[in-house]
Amino acid sequence: MTGYNFHPEAAADLEDIWEFIDNDSFSDCENVNFDAADRVIGEILTVLDRLAAFPNRGHKRPDLTARPLRFVLVGERLIAYAPDEKPLWVVAIMHGRRNPRVMAAILRARK
Repeated sequence: MTGYNFHPEAAADLEDIWEFIDNDSFSDCENVNFDAADRVIGEILTVLDRLAAFPNRGHKRPDLTARPLRFVLVGERLIAYAPDEKPLWVVAIMHGRRNPRVMAAILRARK
């Protein structure tokens, strides 16, 4: 059992990340993409395990939401989570270079 749960759309975010990396058209080797996708997802899950133990490690982003969410960057992915929920509630996993207005809209849509 993990110390975190995913919003249904955050679980879809994770799947989308894996598929995007696995389908990367810049690599000619299928196994390289598969391994890279697994590695990125593994890094995200490792950080989530650590956050479950110490949920206030992340930072607030009042520019994105007034909700009591915290954020942590893993590579290029920004994870939004509710630190006060038990288990930790992962709201979104977004590319950190997305337009902040788009990120704010995604967070508004996920209650």
